[in-house]
Amino acid sequence: MSPTAKIEPLGAVRERVLATLRQDIIAGRLRPGDRLVERELAERFGVSRVPVREAIRSLVAEGFVLFESARRTVVRRLTPDDVKELFELREALEVYAAGLAAARATPEALAELRDLLDQAATATAADDAETITDVNTRFHDAILAMAGNSLLISVMEPVDGRMRWLTRRNEEWPLLLTEHRELYDAIASGDPERARTHALRHVQANHRSSVRHLFGDPPPEQPSE
Repeated sequence: MSPTAKIEPLGAVRERVLATLRQDIIAGRLRPGDRLVERELAERFGVSRVPVREAIRSLVAEGFVLFESARRTVVRRLTPDDVKELFELREALEVYAAGLAAARATPEALAELRDLLDQAATATAADDAETITDVNTRFHDAILAMAGNSLLISVMEPVDGRMRWLTRRNEEWPLLLTEHRELYDAIASGDPERARTHALRHVQANHRSSVRHLFGDPPPEQPSE
């Protein structure tokens, strides 16, 4: 090792491994059911097993990964109940945030949302799923910031990654762009009730789309005798 080379702190190594693995899961490079093997990941990142083991534990806590056994760690397969619980949380918090954002929006904050919509439109036209996911996440983060409630943001942070994971699996991008434009118009109107109504409609539509793409359409109901 060169005398001037800097040794990366263990915490920084762990965060680098964690961030990369999290993004690999969100982007679909690691798929549900794929194994995470400490030895292989340590070789991939050129690090010891310790930061890899700690990163995997963080991914378990965040809901991306689970221990199937003492020797087998895999990317989690989302169940309908997992999706339902995440969207129930979104319904409670994002709808409330939209109402606050409509009441507190500034010209600068609205300009930021318009810029994000322009970026989303460009990515949608290019069918660039990873960029769409990133921009749409920033769009919702900007609305939370406009709401001006730091506690609301802190409550959403632990599930933000799983929300992005779900959004990445929902590929109805043009529809999502239309819904975000309508939500922007509602917030820009300054009418909290209108903003809450559009936010609720958007979350519920996104829930249906996510379920459809993850699990397929439910079977048609049979007519009663």
